[in-house]
Order: sequence, then structure tokens, then C-alpha cells
Amino acid sequence: MDISNIIANKLSITQKQVANSLQLLSEGCTIPFIARYRKEKTYNLDEVQIEQIQVLQKEITAFEKRKQFVIAAITEQNCITPEIEKLLYAATTINELEDIYLPFKPKRKTRATTAIENGLEPLANLFILQNSRISTEQIAKFLNASIKTTEAAVQGASDIIAERINENAQVRNVVRNLFLHKATISTKLIKAKEQEAIKYKDYFDISEPILKIKAHRLMAILRAFNEGFVKLNVIPNEEDALYLIERIIIRNNTNTTILKTSVADSFKRLLKPSLENETLEYYRQKANLDSVEVFADNVKQLLMAAPLGKKNVLAIDPGFRTGCKVVCLDGNGNLLNNETIFPFLSKEQAAAARQKIYNKLEVFKIEAIAIGNGTAGRETEEFIKNMKLPNEIIVVMVNENGASIYSGSAEARQEFGDYDITVRSAISIGRRLIDPLAELVKIEPKSIGVGQYQHDVDANLLDEKLTNVVSSCVNAVGINLNTASKELLGYVSGIGPVLAKNIVEFRKENGEFESRQELLDVPRLGQFAYTQCAGFLRIPNSKNILDNTAVHPERYNLVNKIAKDNNQDLQTFVAEKKIETINLSKYVDDEVGLLTLNDVAAELMKPGRDPRKKFTKITFAPNIYKVEHLTQGLILNGVVTNITSFGCFVDIGVHQDGLVHLSNIANEYISNAAEHVKVGQHIKVKVIDIDIPRNRIQLSMKDAVI
Repeated sequence: MDISNIIANKLSITQKQVANSLQLLSEGCTIPFIARYRKEKTYNLDEVQIEQIQVLQKEITAFEKRKQFVIAAITEQNCITPEIEKLLYAATTINELEDIYLPFKPKRKTRATTAIENGLEPLANLFILQNSRISTEQIAKFLNASIKTTEAAVQGASDIIAERINENAQVRNVVRNLFLHKATISTKLIKAKEQEAIKYKDYFDISEPILKIKAHRLMAILRAFNEGFVKLNVIPNEEDALYLIERIIIRNNTNTTILKTSVADSFKRLLKPSLENETLEYYRQKANLDSVEVFADNVKQLLMAAPLGKKNVLAIDPGFRTGCKVVCLDGNGNLLNNETIFPFLSKEQAAAARQKIYNKLEVFKIEAIAIGNGTAGRETEEFIKNMKLPNEIIVVMVNENGASIYSGSAEARQEFGDYDITVRSAISIGRRLIDPLAELVKIEPKSIGVGQYQHDVDANLLDEKLTNVVSSCVNAVGINLNTASKELLGYVSGIGPVLAKNIVEFRKENGEFESRQELLDVPRLGQFAYTQCAGFLRIPNSKNILDNTAVHPERYNLVNKIAKDNNQDLQTFVAEKKIETINLSKYVDDEVGLLTLNDVAAELMKPGRDPRKKFTKITFAPNIYKVEHLTQGLILNGVVTNITSFGCFVDIGVHQDGLVHLSNIANEYISNAAEHVKVGQHIKVKVIDIDIPRNRIQLSMKDAVI
């Protein structure tokens, strides 16, 4: 079997692209490295396509392994025939394969196996094969010590026929398609559960086509079902199912009554439960994939949020009674000072808090203030803004989702073991402003607080997808080798947790890296790992200007040659952007093509460029920082915090995100919110409904002035 051809057909790319990608992956190359530095091999496939190749390879390999197991199992029973073998090798889906295997699977004791043990299989065969009616006398021949009446004999034969119908691959395929395309999903509230299940009120009594159900609705229904609040059914029209089965089973047989009885029994007792579960699992997996993609897109946008950059920051983790934890950080996120202030307990303490803030602004040359957006966040913002700060100091509300998780982690304790957990949280808030990516990689991606029903989706699928997303973001931005944490370094292509720790320890013992080449001195970091990671690491103060670019060291000689051919030293050649005037085609050879040369040229035009957008701050409406302050019709500034399949959530500065439903995002019909808004995007919204008891806010973008 040629896996590369199968994948190529599925993805509509060439077999060569797939084969080369699989070869590179088998050698241990990472997806970011292949997409960025092996374009000639893959003919310019991007990360998404290479990841799809990797996923499909795993699926096809697992399928083939299962197929070989099934063939061996049937062969071991001496039941393999040329016809069955042909069907098995022709099977292309797991359902086809399992349907063929079903009659040969080891069985627990069933009504059919009991009937066979009682000698009724020949009678069942007569009902199926004989085109004349079977008389009572013929049936009586099958009576014995276990089967004492003709009615019991007929029932036993019917049980055998019902099981055969259930194991008929053609029947299962036809009825499966009916379930998948025509079934209705319905729920019923379990009595006496109404108050306990009030959050699932929208799903107490629903009935809709399974084919059209939205991922988020199915996930909510399944959660309500799993928590014991509703009964759940997935079933097509029963008459349609029986008609389809009878067309296959009965045909011209004159024993219609017994066969119809067996068909009905097989459907209700065997096929329906099996295919109901299978259908529900199919749509659950589909919803899983949809939810994981939504989550991954949101995480990517959050990680790629614009950084403030290397500025001295005063960060505050707000609190009322326990006070506000204040920390001062330098541009690299190093802790300079920490203290607790109490701006909300009394006028005297508020005055003392103001004075302490003024002192810190001056002593630590603060350029920005970061305030966590949790409890007391807006009140703290109002307190700070009322201090009449210098215009050059910006005040920014920072989303603190997951900050408490990191501040309580082993990594945070290792770095700041002498400090209270709230101090660590304040540090995390400040670092998020300086560089969101560098700080958020320290938190398990699914704890960042974006996505939909992330706690219900397949954990392994979610973890694998999010790891790929974080890795993609880290490698797209490029990492400063001399300031990156071990958590950040761990996501760099080819490094991982062990080498990341070794790099940080080597840096502590030997001082900052002066060139990429010095990475080869790090314990256990060999040539292969160096090749994978070097292009994604930056050394701003290196003597070699290329060490602070995305140009890979394996292309340094090429760039030096191009500079030399133009009678310039490398520094001048890059500084003056001379690459723009070069005819790159004359440097194409068997190893380097125009794809790589164009990448090199683009990088030399903007050395060390950061692909993230320029930082802008959101300004929330003054004096509106509680849900109770809202009124219908109010137009407010907001920032998108999460995107789901049913709309987007927006922070408007009142401690509770509001929902802009899909129908309220644009004036025309839209099916995908992600095509219109991005996580972190600043928008204007109109308040259209406030439900204080349920803590829900409905917003609209359609009527807001943008």
C-alpha cells in the first residue's frame, strides 16, 4: 500500500510532496522546520498541510494495523475465504472493516447463541432459504428437551435470524447511512431535575436533525446527558429503517411473517442501540474536531497578540480587602521590587498607596502600568487613572486568565519561591503585557480560557493540537536565546524540555551566547538538534548580523557569497538592503531554489522582524465597571476575548464578558465568527440585553458606531 498516494489524493497535492514530507518527518524534522527551511523538498507546503499529512499517516497506519489483525483473527478461525479476503482488502473505512469482522468476533452469550446450542440453526436456515411455507410438522422436528413447543422453536430461529441481520454488512451500511443523515436527536428532562439543571434549560426538550446540529449544541446536550439531567435519543424514522432492511433480507421469500418479525426485532434490539451509539460517537468526534479547531485558532490569536516590548512595567494584581500586589519589572520581565498597597480600605491608606505608586514610577523609571482584569480590576484602574499620571505612562488592563495557575506551579515556585503566590501572579500580569507569548507558554494551553467546551473534548487530541499551535507561534516569532525561559525554549523546533533546561543552565554558568554556533557546546545538543532549532533563535548582540535573523546558519555561506559578489561586507550589505537589487535566480542550484532565496531576501530586507502587530491599548468607558452600571443601548469599547461557533465574547470592563451572537456580528448572514473578528481585536459594541440574575450580557456589533 502506498500511503503517500492515498494522502496526496485526499489533500489534492502531489505524491512527491507527501513522500518528501513523510521522509523528513520520519527523520525527526519538526513541522515548523520543514515548512520554513525545506521548501524545495515539499514544494512550498505550509505548516497546516504538513500537519494534515502527519495526521493522515497516523490514521492510515492505525487502520492498516487493525485490518491485518482482523485478517489474522478470521484466518485463525479457518473462516477466511477469497471473497471475505477481497472484501477486507477493499475496505477503506473502519466501519466497513468492523462490519465484515462482526460475524467472526468472539461473542458473549446471546439469545442467538443459545438457540444455536439448542439445535435451531438449521430451522433458521430453512426460514431464510426456503421459498415455500414451513409447516408445523417441519418445525416440530426441532423440538427437544430444551425446546418443547413449536412457538419456542420459531422464537429461537427468529433470534438467530435477527442476529444475522445485525451482522449483515450490507444492512448495517444502509441503516448506518440512514442514522447519519436522517436521524433526529431528541432530549427529555428527567423528572425532579429542573432546578438542578437550570443552566441546561435550552436543552430540556429539543428535537432536531442530527445532521444539522451545531457542535456547541451537541457538546452541551452531551454534558447535560452525562450529568444525568436529560434522556437522549438518536433515531431515524423506524418505518424507513424497516423498509430498507426488508428490501435486503426478504426479497421473494414466502416466509414473510417470520422474517418481518426478525427484522423488527433485529432493528429494535440490536441495530438501533449499536448504530445510535455509533452515530452519536461520529457526531461527537466531529464536534470534538470543530471545538479543537476553534480552541486552537483562539489560542493562536492570543499567543500572537501584540507585545508592548521591552519597557519597564509596574504590574498590579488587584484586590479589595487583601490589598493590591504591586511589582516593578524591567524590560526583560525581571523583578525589581514588590509591595502591597490598600487603596480601598480608607482615605489614609488610599493616600499612602498613591504615594507609594508615585515613588515607584520615579525610582524604577516606569513606562507602563499593567492591571489584572479580575476582581477589583476596574476599580484599581480608576484609582490609578485618577492619580493624573504623566502622559507617557500608559495604563493597560491585562487579561489574567490562567495567571493563578502559573503562579501556583512548580516553575513559578522555582523562579520566585521566596514570594507569595499573589506576587507571582502580579509578575505574570506584567510579563503578559511586555510579551504575551513568552509568558503564556508557561501555562497549559487549555487553561488559558479560550475556546468552547474544552473540558469535554478528547484530551489527547486537544493537547496534541495545542502543542502544535504553540510551537508554530513560538517559531514564527523567533526567540531571543539569551532571555528566553526554559518553558519558551522548550517549544522551539528540535529543543524540547530537556535541552531547554540544559540551555538555560549553560547560559547561567557561561554567560550570554555570543553566536548560534555556541549552541553546539550545550550538553546533549548535537548537530541534528542544532539544525532544527538554530534558525528560530535570535542573538541581538551577535557579531554576525545573521544570528539575529531567520536566515538559517546553513545559508550563511550563501549570503556571504552574494555580498562578496557585490563587493560589500556582510554588515553593509544587510544594512543597506542590497539584496533587493540582486538577481537571485543565478544562485539557484541543486540544493537551494528560488523559494529559499526569496525567503532569505525577505528576511534581509527586515532583519529580525516580529510578525506580531504593533501594540495598541483598549480604553474602557469610565465609571462603568459593574454589570449593574450597564443600560440597554449603551455603546462601549470592548476587546474580543473568545470566539466560538455561536459568536464571540467581549470584555467591556465590567468583570463579565458579554456575548455577541453570530446573528449580531454583521448586517448580513454569517456562518463563522472567526472570519469577522479576532481574539484581542478592539471593537465597539451596543448593549442589547442585561440579565443580572444569570450574569449574562447580550451585545451587538451591528448597531454600534465603528
